[in-house]
Amino acid sequence: MLTSAPVLLQTDFANLTLHARGKVRDVYELGDELLFVASDRISAFDCVLPTGIPEKGRVLTQISLFWFEFLKELVPNHVITAEVDEYPEMVHPYLESLRGRSMLVRKATMFPVECVARGYLSGSGWKEYRSTGRVCGIDLPKGMRESEQLPFPIFTPATKAASGHDENIPFDQVVALIGADRAEQLRDLTLRAYDMASKYAAKRGIIIADTKFEFGHTPHLGVVIADEVLTPDSSRFWPADEYKPGGPQPSFDKQYVRDYLETLDWNKQPPAPALPAEVARKTSEKYLEAYRILTGQSLELA
Repeated sequence: MLTSAPVLLQTDFANLTLHARGKVRDVYELGDELLFVASDRISAFDCVLPTGIPEKGRVLTQISLFWFEFLKELVPNHVITAEVDEYPEMVHPYLESLRGRSMLVRKATMFPVECVARGYLSGSGWKEYRSTGRVCGIDLPKGMRESEQLPFPIFTPATKAASGHDENIPFDQVVALIGADRAEQLRDLTLRAYDMASKYAAKRGIIIADTKFEFGHTPHLGVVIADEVLTPDSSRFWPADEYKPGGPQPSFDKQYVRDYLETLDWNKQPPAPALPAEVARKTSEKYLEAYRILTGQSLELA
């Protein structure tokens, strides 16, 4: 049963230096390299919940590794290895807790922009469209419905917020942040990666409504794609056979958790409420199903 699967909410590696602790990932310094560890934490409305989702960290890592490999001809990535037996000796005391949920990666100078591709009108894009008829300064046809497919995929960047909500910004602001040439390069990579991935997913019965990429720069590889790629945390995955534009869609991502939280009398400020065991179990099943459908393999349970 998934409810009995071990849940990792936070790592505590005494002899390693913690570089950063995000909403989901713990990142450790290893000299010129970083150790990315995906926990089973889940966030919603920018709050980390006290309840972990069984197998979530392993699903995020393994889906990312699948997509890093899928996109490698388009853009290099920051992964050195995910084989824990190849990790530096200082990490060896923790190998069992790292297996399946970690990556050894190159350090990269990250661009201060969330690179979002949208093929469908949902989430913050839908909210912005209802107010302005645009998304990130891009004019869209009048009268579009929630979850409707856009005439063509669009690049809708956002600022990276250390806390609180990321904010959608127009392309001109990206140019001001990183320069015109780099902004155009990241826009091109974002839309091409989305096109490749969405066509692949469509053949497997999944609509990728939108997704977020993060890019950085390394001295030897140039621009790299980093962090996580096309996971249920960074994307909206919809089952194609249930798609009905005009409202919210069934999904393989954490929308199930958001929908549950919307039923509560909670002001969406910390501390976040705990999830019932049934909600955590069903969320875990959705993540695992997304992995199975996209990769064609079942994730061996821990």
